[in-house]
Amino acid sequence: MIGYVRRHVVALALAGALVLAGAAGYLASAALSAGSGPPTTTTTVNVAVGATGPAGPAGPTGPAGDPGPPGTGGAEQCPTGSTFQAVVINHPGGQITLWVCVTK
Repeated sequence: MIGYVRRHVVALALAGALVLAGAAGYLASAALSAGSGPPTTTTTVNVAVGATGPAGPAGPTGPAGDPGPPGTGGAEQCPTGSTFQAVVINHPGGQITLWVCVTK
């Protein structure tokens, strides 16, 4: 009789652990898959039309640098203190929209 009760207690504990692990996995996947969505702020930069200056002399090509470390995260993951925004640049040839991290 004691062995029968002990098996049921172990089975119930195992089932409870599986339910908690499944719930934790679901919550983690929901948190990680939730994107921040499109930017809510747009910054516009107007570039004035001015005279083009003379071209300077061409310099020598420098040596190639060492490759940088691999990046982490996606395009919408900005460093602490900055937000993902659209920056619009108006210039004589038209308009360009850049999606960047902006620090205020």
